[in-house]
Amino acid sequence: MSGQQDGEILLTPDGLRRLEQELEYLRTVRRPQVAARIKQALEFGDISENSEYDAAKEEQAALEAQIARVEGILARARLIDTEEHDGQVVTVGGRVRLRDLETEEEFEFMLVSPAEADPSENRLSYESPVGKAIVGQEVGSVVEVDAPAGRIRYQVVAVEKPA
Repeated sequence: MSGQQDGEILLTPDGLRRLEQELEYLRTVRRPQVAARIKQALEFGDISENSEYDAAKEEQAALEAQIARVEGILARARLIDTEEHDGQVVTVGGRVRLRDLETEEEFEFMLVSPAEADPSENRLSYESPVGKAIVGQEVGSVVEVDAPAGRIRYQVVAVEKPA
């Protein structure tokens, strides 16, 4: 992807805000909850046979791994520069409408970083097969994507500049 340095993760302003909120929640709400669970489990006595303590420590380890993951993303994050886009080329952060040339079905989504991808919200990763095929394409372009069901041909119908 042009303009992206190795290890950088491109984020939309909304994606950055969501990750910052998630990190704040994990640190200020979940961490104290898990610490309280560990403290309560310790009050049950002998930790060598204390399943509550073991479960709380496993939850703590998973929580710390999740915090480290989000911190890692934020450390490598680069906001998308919306000024460099003209609204005619598919870019990260922009909305895209594609037409399946075989079925004529159209669908719309926002092209985002893997950290922001969420199919239920029509947010597609630029690292997905479709994302890789369409980045840099102009309205009217036809791309081919290898999918488990075979090769699919899409036409870029519309592009909306990132907000």
